[in-house]
Amino acid sequence: MKELIEKFYTGLSEGNAEKMISCYHDDIVFEDPGFGKLKGERAKKMWQMLCKNGKDLKVEFSKVEANDQKGSAHWEAWYSFSQTGRSVHNSIDAEFEFKDGKIIKHTDHFNLHKWASQAIGWKGKLLGGTNFFKKKLHQQTNRLLDKFQAS
Repeated sequence: MKELIEKFYTGLSEGNAEKMISCYHDDIVFEDPGFGKLKGERAKKMWQMLCKNGKDLKVEFSKVEANDQKGSAHWEAWYSFSQTGRSVHNSIDAEFEFKDGKIIKHTDHFNLHKWASQAIGWKGKLLGGTNFFKKKLHQQTNRLLDKFQAS
């Protein structure tokens, strides 16, 4: 399973969504502070959208650990936030669960307040730690995902 996680992040660093998606179970449940909870095809489409739109994305991963049931990794992403053009360096800890040799559950943890401060600036610094901001961000990211899925 360690190799599966490494394949997933190698795909991300290459901008290869298909390689990433091949690591996911059809019943995947993905969750992170930016999108909230996404299931199945919607989680897969999110990675396709991010890979397609992530023109200057740089990814490094480390601390990959896994057994037959669970795994974890640390990864870092550097990119320009598309809506503001601001530079972001996000530090993420991931947890995985496996089923049938694939990732069935993937949860990314990162400091949303810190991310918002980098991506949005002073408004993110002011509001990025609030539930109001998180709810609005989920609405916005899911609208973008809806548009991507429709095209």
